[in-house]
Amino acid sequence: MTLRAFNQKYLEPGSQYLMILGIIALCQPWNLFLHRYGMTMTLVGLIAFMVTTKIPRDAQQTKAANHDAD
Repeated sequence: MTLRAFNQKYLEPGSQYLMILGIIALCQPWNLFLHRYGMTMTLVGLIAFMVTTKIPRDAQQTKAANHDAD
């Protein structure tokens, strides 16, 4: 598995889930630990998402996507 495929399959969705988890952690009133680190989780997820979206996708997948659109 190449870095690009690993990025597309695991890292991009993982960073999105981390942002969502951070927002949920900020909004919940029961656990002080989650509330305390909710903003940190959101920011780390945002930075990770910004980095992972800069990695280009595989040329094979892009070519297949363009072929399907025709």
